[in-house]
Amino acid sequence: MKLELLFTFCMRISNLIKVKQMKGNIIIKNASQLVTCSGFGAKHGSAMSDLHVIDDGAVVIENGIITAVGRTEKLLDRFNEAGFETIDATGKAVLPGFIDSHTHFVFGGYRVEEFSWRLSGEDYMEIMKRGGGIAATVRATRGASREELIESGSKRLDSMLSFGVTTVEGKSGYGLDDETEIKQLEVMGELDSLHPVDIVRTFLGAHAVPEDFQGREDKFIDYMTDDIMPQVANRSLAEFCDVFCEKGVFSIEQSRRLLIKAKELGFKLKIHADEIFPLGGTELAAELGAVSADHLLHASDRGINELSKEGIVATLLPGTAFSLKESYARGRYIIDQGCAVALATDFNPGSCFTESIPLIFVLTTLYMGITIEEAVTALTINGAAAIDRADKIGSIDVGKTGDVIILEFPSYKFIPYHIGVSCVEKVIKNGNLVFDKENKIGS
Repeated sequence: MKLELLFTFCMRISNLIKVKQMKGNIIIKNASQLVTCSGFGAKHGSAMSDLHVIDDGAVVIENGIITAVGRTEKLLDRFNEAGFETIDATGKAVLPGFIDSHTHFVFGGYRVEEFSWRLSGEDYMEIMKRGGGIAATVRATRGASREELIESGSKRLDSMLSFGVTTVEGKSGYGLDDETEIKQLEVMGELDSLHPVDIVRTFLGAHAVPEDFQGREDKFIDYMTDDIMPQVANRSLAEFCDVFCEKGVFSIEQSRRLLIKAKELGFKLKIHADEIFPLGGTELAAELGAVSADHLLHASDRGINELSKEGIVATLLPGTAFSLKESYARGRYIIDQGCAVALATDFNPGSCFTESIPLIFVLTTLYMGITIEEAVTALTINGAAAIDRADKIGSIDVGKTGDVIILEFPSYKFIPYHIGVSCVEKVIKNGNLVFDKENKIGS
């Protein structure tokens, strides 16, 4: 039985490698709405409402790159369909692939019991103090083999793909030591080469204080900056560096010291900021020129204004607030202050065990004062900006990668309306059909 499972897994991986290497030629035509989200940088404030929708739209992808966008009749006059795979999207909306710009999807073990503890009234920080939380996943991830992490990670990416995600950010942070942090990042690198979904890697070694460093947090930061971080940088294992800047975890000064060193080593910066306590992580993100500041449930007015002034993406994670029964980040206020807002799942085994994009949409639109149009922008072009990819992905523009999704319905407004259920019928990655709900491709 084990040999049969291994053979099946190897065949599946072989097929995924072929998909990853192919650059396809495809025409999608007759879309009831071609929602281009057009742009090559983050959209701020009121600009987030402009989706640049084309009725009866078409898109042409050649060798994996978008080469034409417009109304179907005009485009088909210019291209001979014989050289392309053609998809008729009559009665369907077409959008850019979704960008999930904040996840922790490579990990060992699960923390199902913690959900029950929270239902009984224990809060997240109390659970961490009793040895649960991140520490529990650290123990499981340290004990997991590379093969186990690759297999579970691949299945999670399959699920993300079915929700229309074509690029995902993945963080380390479940090792807190050099061996496991590097193992997580290497596994993400392998998955990136194997799976259709592109993976952007973030080093989050300062995710929690391990047991052997309790009371010696400054020494742990030294360990991160002097030992692990240079190894990660020298081997190009991650593009970003992140830190859990939070009361009882890492202080503003400790976070500043770590991120300054990360910047010196060539990392781009992200910050888990003001999630549980208004510590000032949002202001620190602005001070250091981070690409994004994430969570922001307790971000101050001053911090939000500074994000806007510095052009830093505010990445909001409503699934986590929902799961922890916390108040949501002030999405409406943040947009109205001129910020560029991205949305992401924060998929992780503890505080937000979901990769559901439609759940994020409905929480955002029902409880955060954010419009459907703004939510679409936040999960496409602004999600791309949150991982510094807005010039390459996140919109249906000529010159960008051919990452496109086709819905079952004629309008993008069905995404939150069909509550918690995926409307994605097809996913095209690099001009190749990699998921088709009807024909069971990609499942």
